[in-house]
Amino acid sequence: MSGTPFKKPVTVALTGASGAQYGLRLIDVLVEAGHEVWVMVSKAAHMVVATETDMNLPAQPERLAQALSEQSGAAPGQIRCFGREDWMAPVASGSGAPSAMVICPCSTGTLSAVASGASNNLIERAADVAIKERRTLVLVPRESPLSPIHLEHMLALSRLGVVILPAAPGFYHRPHSIDDLIDFIVARILNQLGIQHTLMPRWGETGTGAESPAKDNS
Repeated sequence: MSGTPFKKPVTVALTGASGAQYGLRLIDVLVEAGHEVWVMVSKAAHMVVATETDMNLPAQPERLAQALSEQSGAAPGQIRCFGREDWMAPVASGSGAPSAMVICPCSTGTLSAVASGASNNLIERAADVAIKERRTLVLVPRESPLSPIHLEHMLALSRLGVVILPAAPGFYHRPHSIDDLIDFIVARILNQLGIQHTLMPRWGETGTGAESPAKDNS
């Protein structure tokens, strides 16, 4: 965006799958990296956040932006939030400012809607815009087991160039905490966005942090 002091915006949408911590951590890391972050939170995601964390996110966009800014230490104006039917938001049209988009976590209902081009709310419409404009779109589903319906939707979207990145953290970095597992997935998302990070080293690299093996006290 012209005149903005922040790096290129990234859109982050949280929907009603388990794993709200992944999306919240992603917002924090993007803020730390200096990006403007455009946020959308579905009605079901508000319930998930309240269930899985100590946060109760306001529904009103301005108050939501304030709460997320306080949580992440964002600068004024760095986080912008949009309502479910804010059709004037830049993400609602291909002529709006370009932005990579991540739906994290992505419910199977949202996955289905994106695969069919439903565009019943702003999250679905923003994903539809990302696909038609050939922009980066990353979906982070968290469901198990997966039905043939889910798999067929994922395959259809993958063939359109959408990145399907399940919330299935690895363990080769010897995680010491839940935060290490969350950062594993957030690091993978940042890799897809082409954003540098220090959450964990790439395969074959050495560094500090979660990759150091825990001591065996047995």
